[in-house]
Amino acid sequence: MPPKPALKKQVEKTSHVHRASMMFRFFQKDDDDATTEAGDHGDEWMGGKQLVKPDDQLELNETELKEEFTRILTANNPHAPQNIIRYSFKEKQFKLIPSVDQLAVHFALDGNMLHKESDEARRQLIKKGLHQDEGGDAEGEKTAEAETETTADKADVETKEGESRGEDGSTPAPATTKAEKVTNQFNFSDRASQTYNNPYRERGSQTEPPPRINFSDNVTQWVIFDAYKEDFAKTQEKNKEKKVLPGRKEEDKSKKKLTAVDAQGDDVTKISRAAKIVERMVNQNTYDDVAQDFKYWEDVSDEYRDQEGTLLPLWKFSHDRSKKLAITSICFSPKYRDLFAVGHGSYDFMKQTRGMILFYSFKNPSFPEYVFSTESGVMCLDIHPEHPYLVAVGFYDGSVGVFNVTESSKGPIYQSTAKNGKHTDPVWQVRWQKDDLDNNLNFFSVSSDGRIVSWVLVKNELLYNDIIQLKLDDIPADGPDGTKLITLGCGTCFDFHQQQDYLFLVGTEEGKIHKCSKAYSTQFLDTFNAHHMAVYRVSWNPYHPKIFITCSADWTVKIWDHTSQEALFTFDLSSSVGDVAWAPYSSTVFAAVTADGKVFIYDLNVNKYEAICEQAIVAKKKTKLTHVSFNPTHPVVVVGDDRGYVTALKLSPNLRKVPKVKKGQTIEFTPEAEIAKLDKILSLVREPENTKKKESSSS
Repeated sequence: MPPKPALKKQVEKTSHVHRASMMFRFFQKDDDDATTEAGDHGDEWMGGKQLVKPDDQLELNETELKEEFTRILTANNPHAPQNIIRYSFKEKQFKLIPSVDQLAVHFALDGNMLHKESDEARRQLIKKGLHQDEGGDAEGEKTAEAETETTADKADVETKEGESRGEDGSTPAPATTKAEKVTNQFNFSDRASQTYNNPYRERGSQTEPPPRINFSDNVTQWVIFDAYKEDFAKTQEKNKEKKVLPGRKEEDKSKKKLTAVDAQGDDVTKISRAAKIVERMVNQNTYDDVAQDFKYWEDVSDEYRDQEGTLLPLWKFSHDRSKKLAITSICFSPKYRDLFAVGHGSYDFMKQTRGMILFYSFKNPSFPEYVFSTESGVMCLDIHPEHPYLVAVGFYDGSVGVFNVTESSKGPIYQSTAKNGKHTDPVWQVRWQKDDLDNNLNFFSVSSDGRIVSWVLVKNELLYNDIIQLKLDDIPADGPDGTKLITLGCGTCFDFHQQQDYLFLVGTEEGKIHKCSKAYSTQFLDTFNAHHMAVYRVSWNPYHPKIFITCSADWTVKIWDHTSQEALFTFDLSSSVGDVAWAPYSSTVFAAVTADGKVFIYDLNVNKYEAICEQAIVAKKKTKLTHVSFNPTHPVVVVGDDRGYVTALKLSPNLRKVPKVKKGQTIEFTPEAEIAKLDKILSLVREPENTKKKESSSS
């Protein structure tokens, strides 16, 4: 009889339990036997170990074996880069980083373990219900043992209950326990914040409407005809103004209102001043490094030089329309110390074109302040000392003119013509003089035609008066009708005495220097055989009333005393000297420029034989320097060349050095002190001459 299904299931379950207990006992017995065998034969296994010596092992004695070798292990990463470069915003340059991170991370894993004594661990234990008060290590161990016993008893009870329930044939119901949710198992914190939103604000503004004018008119053929007539009459008036003699001033100075035809185009005169200020601001930012050098640079290396100095190039002035036109004259404004006028022309008499007058300022080196174009080349100019807006100009065609910078007209307000005493040859120099007895402005000019002319500005006319003619000492030549022709010398330069207005010096193309007076128009006061070639510049010393300087194409610069026929100093510059100028801050310093592109600075108080600075300025070898001028207040010298460029150079401290003084003494910068300083140097040269005179008188 087959067993019942319930009884069959119980038998199978009992047999499975029996098999599992038998297998457990068998494996336990095998483990005990294995441990017993290992314990019995442990010594034999240890004794079977042998040391095998390699064939290539070195044989060392006791001292070698006892020798210690030190090996230092560092934590530096061999693969760490050593040339990391980063930009330093503080020093404004790229710099090498000396410290490099040597840490090498091979493996990193974020864990979720907490220390049992931490606040977060206690909170989690409280939520799980497993937290107990800490009463010591022993209590903790007892609690752990008690818990293990309790869990073991519970397991036995459950097994017995399961067997009994299995015998009854009923399936045990699973224990329903409510799982507690761990909100912060991995120590995460959820936080949120909300920023404050500013309220919206609406702003509005309303401007005044522009003024409006309602205009209406009827256009007929007669209105159009009248408009054409007015336009034609205006063009005729403009043509007549161009044909007016340049020696007469414009009579009509009243400004007419612009009509609708003339008002076409953009009128920028209202914002011209603001635009000029903005332009200077932009240029100041563009040339900031040059402006800083102009104001603060001092060559520190002068301390290590033996009485020598240098020139620092600052700005380079040029204009597109004046390129390839030589610099023929440079003159600083007596009122505005940063403003200077430059004349452009040509010294190549076979290639004579137009000319230009440009006014440059240190505040705006990119573009000239004023521009005037002339039909003939400009050979010289001079700014009035009391009225800096008036500029006297001499041209290549022999005419002279006066420009007014403040007027809108681009032409001269006064100009000489063939009818009112125009020169027949180029005018080489002009110079303003003090007002005459009638308080009229006047200036002098010298030309290659041998005439020195005085020009007086009277109302609308330019009146002239011949002061003196530069007659040569040669025998007059016979003319075709038996008349005697007097040959005249070619005047190239002149200069007026600063204290005695009637006294002036004239340099000629024959190399002679004539001392003249305004009171004598027929003869010279004295004549110096100064040079062998043309004299390019003659200039009185600004402090000493007896000393003047000359330069010539015969490569020499000479210093003279107008009471002596022989030169006090002679300097050979190995090239044609284009110009020479005294320094305004010292009676012993002067500068000269040569045709080989060099600037020479001399200081007789430092070195009486050689220049304390010799520096090439131009980049190209064929470029010639033509003129030089000192700034009246700043330690800056301005140099012009034959390609239309003007370069500003700053003098180093050694070039404007103050003489050393004994302790306790103070230097007072007075004209008397400068005269005494120059006399002390000249006394070394004058002594032999005085002794010669004494010897000749005694004999």
